[in-house]
This record gives sequence, C-alpha cells and structure tokens, in this order.
Amino acid sequence: MNAIDLASLLCSRLCHDLLSPVGALNNGIELLADEQDPEMRAKCLELLAESARASANKLKFFRLAFGAGGGFGAEIDTREAQAAIEGLFGAEKKIELGWMVPEGRLPKDAVKLLLNLTMIAGDALVRGGRLDVGAERGGKGIELVIRAEGPRLLLDPILRETLVRGSTGGTVEARAAGAWLAHGFADSAGGSIKLSPEDGQLLLIGADLPTQSAR
Repeated sequence: MNAIDLASLLCSRLCHDLLSPVGALNNGIELLADEQDPEMRAKCLELLAESARASANKLKFFRLAFGAGGGFGAEIDTREAQAAIEGLFGAEKKIELGWMVPEGRLPKDAVKLLLNLTMIAGDALVRGGRLDVGAERGGKGIELVIRAEGPRLLLDPILRETLVRGSTGGTVEARAAGAWLAHGFADSAGGSIKLSPEDGQLLLIGADLPTQSAR
C-alpha cells in the first residue's frame, strides 16, 4: 500500500467516526433555532455539549493515533495516550478502563501502536465491558498488552487477519485502516502482534517491539 492509499483510508475512518457527533450537532442547532420551550432548549444545549465533547475527544485521539500528535520528538508522554483513550471510551461510561502503563514516556511508534490496538479492542466491546491497557519496557524491548472483556465481543475477521498479516490480496478496507497501521508499526520495528483465539467474551492482543525500538 502506498502513502496515498493509506492517507485515504485514514481520512475515511476519521470521517466515518465524526459523522455521527457532527451530525448530532447540526440537528441540535436546527432544533434549538425553532424551540421556544425553556426546558426543551436546555435539553438541546445539553445534547449539543455532549456532541461537541464527543467530536473533540475523537479528534484528539485520532491526532495522536494517526497523525503527528505528540510533536516531533522520539518519545511521547504516556499520560497523553491515557487521556486520549479515556476521552474516546470513558465518556459514555459503557466501558470500564484499566491503565497499567508505569512508563512516563514511550517511543512514539509504540504509543501509536498502543492507541490503535486499544481502539480496535474497544470497538469490539459492542455492549460495553472492561478494557485494560498495559505496557512495559524490559531488557528485550517493549511489550504491549490489551485485554477486552464484555458480555458480547465481536472482532471482525478482516481486522484480525490484518493485524497479524497486514493487507491481504493487496487491498485494505477503510474499517481496517487502524489494524493495517498497527501491523505496520509492529512490522517496521521488527516486532509482531498476537491475538487470543475467538472467544466471544474475552480478547487479548499482545505486541512486542524489540530493544532497538525501545530506545
């Protein structure tokens, strides 16, 4: 896949995820313009505020996971990653988050890999649940672990295949953009991504980045 194709996929994913909250903002403004009842206007403003927060949180997450968020340094403060994940999944209270990343800073590609894997695992929790995110730097490199558990967990087979093997058949769908990017981060660092077998309620995603990537 060339750079133009990747950029197109990421733009498609970004537009898809922002369509709902931005559309809700537009609808809320239209309702507010015609509504005279004070109580209903207050509810409209509340919905507008929620949609605005959702839009901002998604933009912050995608900037860090897909773009040049974190600046141009070699490492990123892991607190930025934690805030981005909490903003993406924590606002709706459907997913309980666990953060187990003792490192203050990690290499940029490791953080972006962590964010993309977390997004994929969180999206698989279709009815909510618990999402635990862990990272540890050791003598052999950096290990990333994401654990998702919930009453109904669905991971698209295309995403599973893309995470482990990259693009199949030379094409990647827009929904698999994050998976392809995650595979690319791991592969370019000489690492790999592993997933637990299909379970329905539990998903484990692990990634290892060799020592040269941990410096």
